Amino acid sequence: MTDGATTALMRKAYARWAPIYDLVYDKLTESAARAAVNAAVACGPKVLEAGVGTGLSLGYYPKHAEVYGVDLSEDMLRRAQEKVEKRGLAHVKGLQVMDVTKLGFPSAMFDAVTAQFIITLVPEPEVALSEFARVLKPGGEIVLANHWGQPSGPIAALEEMAAPIAKAIGWSSSFKSARVEDWARSTGNMEVVELRSLFPVGFFKLMRIKKRA
Repeated sequence: MTDGATTALMRKAYARWAPIYDLVYDKLTESAARAAVNAAVACGPKVLEAGVGTGLSLGYYPKHAEVYGVDLSEDMLRRAQEKVEKRGLAHVKGLQVMDVTKLGFPSAMFDAVTAQFIITLVPEPEVALSEFARVLKPGGEIVLANHWGQPSGPIAALEEMAAPIAKAIGWSSSFKSARVEDWARSTGNMEVVELRSLFPVGFFKLMRIKKRA
């Protein structure tokens, strides 16, 4: 399947999800999303949120932040824009339809790039990560919040059995954090500085990847 065909299928899937996305994800992901936002803003005010979706986490940023959000889905972004307008989220400086593997921003623009619950869904995650690194200032961080599959053991076996269900709601247990760690090592200038468990019971994890100054 070509990249264009894959992108088209993803757009259709997100269009179906958009009306019920908040109901399914809001409370389940809030703690992890807040942790990602806090880690991103700790790097500096200018943050890119890749895969911003319906904007569930936009209200978690402090007023001094300068947040730019991108997403592949116009339907998702329409709902994010509604949140910005209804809640007066002046710290949100822009929301754009954009493919995270082809970011239309200049290099070294952001203090942090955060991607929450999307990196395991991107057809070419390493390409997306390289784009995140490109638009990141030296010393800045990529902050990922995601469900990562267990590398081995009985839980890993159960995850593999449940993989079709997990994939249907947007999480892939077959995607291990080691894949991102391998990417970071291959770049020569990115380093994983933290990987910690989050609510609920470690299902989500926060990964911070620092760009060497």
